[in-house]
Amino acid sequence: MKFSHLFILSVITLSVLNAGCSQSNTKREINQTNVDSVAVFSLKKGQVNKQITFPAELTPLNRAEIYAKVSGYINKFKVDIGDHVKKEEVLLILDAPEVISNYAQIYSDEQTAYSKYQTSLDAYNRFLKASKVSGTIAEEEMEKSKNLMLSDSSALEAAKSKLKANAQIKDYLTIRSPFNGIITQRNFDPGTLVGANNSKPLLIVENIASLRLRVPVPEAYTMAIPDTSVIQFTVDAQPGKIYTAILSRKSGSINLSNRTEIWEYIYQNPENQLKSGMFATASIRFRRKELSFLVPESAVVTNLEKRFVIRLKENKAELVDVKNGISQDDKVEIFGMLSEGDILLVRATDEIKPGAKLIGKMKNK
Repeated sequence: MKFSHLFILSVITLSVLNAGCSQSNTKREINQTNVDSVAVFSLKKGQVNKQITFPAELTPLNRAEIYAKVSGYINKFKVDIGDHVKKEEVLLILDAPEVISNYAQIYSDEQTAYSKYQTSLDAYNRFLKASKVSGTIAEEEMEKSKNLMLSDSSALEAAKSKLKANAQIKDYLTIRSPFNGIITQRNFDPGTLVGANNSKPLLIVENIASLRLRVPVPEAYTMAIPDTSVIQFTVDAQPGKIYTAILSRKSGSINLSNRTEIWEYIYQNPENQLKSGMFATASIRFRRKELSFLVPESAVVTNLEKRFVIRLKENKAELVDVKNGISQDDKVEIFGMLSEGDILLVRATDEIKPGAKLIGKMKNK
């Protein structure tokens, strides 16, 4: 009877122990199941080298809007649209009778002032010559003659300055080209009264022997280095023909409205093949001086608050803020508090919280 009790007690004890072990194994399996397995990769640096196309525009090397500086009627146009002109060539002539009349009056005043000065100068010279004989000329008369001569001299200089100013105004009636170029616009006809307050220019002159190719480069690319100073571009009017231009200058500032910097290239256009105002497509190859971190685009999370990647350290997730650089193929350049060899998630998501336990599976990339 005692043996039977012992046997039953042993069976119960073993059953309890087995149940405890089974429960412990189940908890361990559940805990292991709760740890997610994710694809990861080791962060490495690479060379950024990418060719990108940008919209561009061709503008003339020089462009001048010609306005009348004085009011007058258009007498005659010497040129019309499409005409090639040389520097200082007469473009048009204005009629302004009052300007001519004023000039004639001022010229007459200048001649009168000149005559008066010559008369007083001669008188002073005679007095000066006679004063060499003691007592011939009174000192008071000598001083009076000298002052009159100096006064007439000042009046002559004032008349000369006034005549010069009015001669310049008279010259404004003849309008000349400021440089070699082509007339691209004419807005008035002969007989029209024009002046400095006109809303439209009389003519527009453009120098298109050389053209500026202006390329708006996004901020992310402005610190990269173009692979060469020579750029290739096409125009909409001749999409199959490739032209080349040479880098001339950069604006040095970012346009706040569209976050771009203007890069300007010069295209020599001696035969006027291309025209100002044409739209173009420019192709530029960029590279960095130093190696950069390149990661799959799926590794970068962008939400309303920030942009980040997820780093796996001791099987725990860390969110590292980054900034994007140049996109290259299926990868993107990033900048942040990262080091080579860091383990990052291939597919990051903002559903993964900092400190989450993860098991990384290395992906060969």
